[in-house]
Amino acid sequence: MTGHPIELVIFDCDGVLIDSEAIANQVCVEFVATLGHETTMQDFAAKYCGSPINDIWRRVGIDIGVPITEDFRKAVDAEVHRRFETGLTAVEGVVELLDALAYRRCVASSTGIKKLRVNLERVGLLGKFEPGVFSASQVARGKPAPDVFLYAASQMGADPAHCLVIEDSVAGVTAARRAGMTTIGFAGGGHVTDAHPRRLLDVGALTVAHSMAELAVVLDGLADQAHAA
Repeated sequence: MTGHPIELVIFDCDGVLIDSEAIANQVCVEFVATLGHETTMQDFAAKYCGSPINDIWRRVGIDIGVPITEDFRKAVDAEVHRRFETGLTAVEGVVELLDALAYRRCVASSTGIKKLRVNLERVGLLGKFEPGVFSASQVARGKPAPDVFLYAASQMGADPAHCLVIEDSVAGVTAARRAGMTTIGFAGGGHVTDAHPRRLLDVGALTVAHSMAELAVVLDGLADQAHAA
C-alpha cells in the first residue's frame, strides 16, 4: 500500500478489539480434553484461531478423530458465553486508538453477526463502529477466504487496494492478503505466544504491532508515507 492513501481501516474483532480469544480457546481446550485429547490454549489458538466456528469444529473433529456433536458445541458456547459475561474486556488502549484514528473504520469478523454485536456492545465498542459491523456469516466463505473483507470494503464504499486490515490470526492475515489489502498483524491479545508474530509475518503481514500504542505508531508511519508519495 505504500504510496496509496488509506481509505478504510478494517479491524478484526476477537483478539484485536476485544481480548476474547484466551477465554474462548481455554474453554475449548477444557471441553476437548473431555474427549480424550489434551492440548494447550496457546496451541489451540495457534492452530484454529481466526476461522469461522463451523470450520474450527469440523477441523478439530478431523484432527482428534472424534465427531463433534451439536450438543457438545452448544455446551461449549454456553460456557464461553458465561465467562464472557464476567471476563470479557476491550484490548488495552483500543478506545484511545479509535478516538484518535483519523481514518474511517469498520469491523470484519469470523464471529456470527448477532454474537459479534453483543460482544462489541458488552465492552462498549459497538457505537464506535456502527454501522460498519460485518461478519463472515454474511458471506459465502469465511476466513482464510477474502469474502468478508471484500464485503466490508464494498459496503463501506472503499477500494480494497486502499484498505488496511488489522488482524491477529494466520487465517485473517491470509484472507486480507487474498483480498488485496495491506495487513498489520496484531500480537497484543492474551492468547499470543512468542512464535505468533513470526507466523503473521510469514503469511503476509506488513509488520506486527504488539500493543495498541505500537499500532498507533505504525498507522502514523503509513500516513506519512502516503502523504510523501
